[in-house]
Amino acid sequence: MFYDIYIDLCRKAGLSPSAAAEKIGRSRTAVAKWKKGTMPSGATLNAFARLFEVSVDYLLGNEQKEKPSGKAEGREVTFDDFTYALHNETDELTEENKQKLLEMAKFFKEQQDKKKNQ
Repeated sequence: MFYDIYIDLCRKAGLSPSAAAEKIGRSRTAVAKWKKGTMPSGATLNAFARLFEVSVDYLLGNEQKEKPSGKAEGREVTFDDFTYALHNETDELTEENKQKLLEMAKFFKEQQDKKKNQ
């Protein structure tokens, strides 16, 4: 399963499997092993997750949706990008800080609405 996902991500990134492996310091031999079903190490999975801007769970086939990059890269940030980023960044916040974040969001919304109505 990893290898199929890896190949798809390489294709989307415009990289050959060997070139992607080389970007993180792995060899063609490693790619051949993955093709035969050997799982990459945790460090390799983490490096690929950073390279392709996906989660390790996605690389392992445990998530269906690729992680949005969070980088606008010439496009508007969509609601899904924002929601995903907000969820992941707030997982470990205290309830008090989550409440403060919600208050900030409401404040920004009110400011935006005021500008629209002027």
